[in-house]
Amino acid sequence: MNTSDWISRKVSILLPTPGVRSRKRATPSASETMVAKTSPAPASTQKALSPVLSQTSARAPATARSMQERLAASLGRQGEALSPRALRHLLDQLHAVVDSRISEVEGGRRAQALALWYAQATPAQRRDCWLLMSEQFVADPKVITLAQARFAAAVGTPDEAVAEVHYRRATVSPRRRLLQRFSVFPDGIRFLVDLRAEFLPLLKSESKLQALDVEMEYMFSTWFDVGFLDLRRISWDSPASLIEKLIKYEAVHDIKSWADVKNRLDSDRRCYGFFHPRLPEDPLIFVEVALLHDIARGITPLLDESAAVEDINKATTAIFYSISNTQSGLRGVGFGDSLIKRVVETLKLEFPRLKTFATLSPMPGFRAWFGRNAPAMVDRLDNKARAEIEHALGAAPLNVAQLLAAAEQALALDEKSPLRHFLMQCAARYLGCEWVDDKPLDPVARFHLGNGARVERINWAGDPSAKGLKQSCGMMVNYLYDLKRLDRHRAQMGIGKIPVSASIEALFL
Repeated sequence: MNTSDWISRKVSILLPTPGVRSRKRATPSASETMVAKTSPAPASTQKALSPVLSQTSARAPATARSMQERLAASLGRQGEALSPRALRHLLDQLHAVVDSRISEVEGGRRAQALALWYAQATPAQRRDCWLLMSEQFVADPKVITLAQARFAAAVGTPDEAVAEVHYRRATVSPRRRLLQRFSVFPDGIRFLVDLRAEFLPLLKSESKLQALDVEMEYMFSTWFDVGFLDLRRISWDSPASLIEKLIKYEAVHDIKSWADVKNRLDSDRRCYGFFHPRLPEDPLIFVEVALLHDIARGITPLLDESAAVEDINKATTAIFYSISNTQSGLRGVGFGDSLIKRVVETLKLEFPRLKTFATLSPMPGFRAWFGRNAPAMVDRLDNKARAEIEHALGAAPLNVAQLLAAAEQALALDEKSPLRHFLMQCAARYLGCEWVDDKPLDPVARFHLGNGARVERINWAGDPSAKGLKQSCGMMVNYLYDLKRLDRHRAQMGIGKIPVSASIEALFL
């Protein structure tokens, strides 16, 4: 670019955009000031940055520019969280964290300083940080291409192993090193888990964040491998702060009071959670278990605070009635199956009389599925069954709208109601026949069936709460963990057949 072109470019930038009033900028923007004042010490960094963070706009730009365009620009544009200069400075800080010339300790200190800035940043500023981490820390494609060619040429020769190592190393992005440095400082892993939890809801609309997401899921799968997790029992004698976490994270059956949680931690109950050494006060996942004499048909007796305590020395059945993941930032990291296996082993050692291990589980997607598929299910009925339902509804021909309305009052249906039987038939098909992406449609079924359980029994009015009626017309399901048939059931799943009991199969339409 010659001098004349350079001057013309600068002048054109300064000219006001047609229809937009020009604005004076006698001082740097708040966001520029923010990223320019990073102090060496983390505490002073937080103090220096806090006065200006609240002044920065969090609005999305009216006309979105790519990250590359923003980094190459000279002036900011109204609505963007960080100006180009501030954005470049933030990128420099991120690169400083992964500087190969510094120690792990210094890298962790720099990462902590950035984490302190992030704690006060607006949502839009955090988004800019995510995009930088995702887009600007990629593996060098030229290095990858060269390493791949050398590996391909070395296949079948004595140099194959060395070439493979070089190729694998070439595909590792600097982003992985960045995440490792953030994990160094004491609260680094907590910071990263929370960071991922923030952007996960945006993945569908922000596809550019997928590289960061996949990298974090890979790193978390390593850091949170079940071999590094501790299984701990949570009891009424546990610290109050830990019991409060159960109340906060319970995702299946809301805990309404301290009396409620005390009932769930009584002598005939067990609660276990997986804990990570770097997050010692937070269970990553926990399961609540009732020790009974038979497979439970409904949740109400289990949550009844006034119910008599079971004699655990005579208990023969362990019912898993609630499993809750607590960290949304660890989505995709599977340790639920290992939790159940470890808990089964622990219970068998403590209670040798236990022979049956089953769940009492919700069917969270049934009601929505039924609403979409009721006409198709009606078409599966024979003439006799259709006539019986028409008679019960007082509508002939069978009206699907009336059918759906009657399902809303499911608890009012008596045991001999043809509509009640039809709903259980539909539930059996939903659990035992419906697939999506080669996995069972129901998310809870997907989890237990993937662990080797089978669909054992559907329980009418198993959950009469408002939530249960909304999710599944009040029905619940037992999944049976037959310890001698877990591998067989997994093999069935592998060939596209959901393992079900004879009673479930008999309900299929």
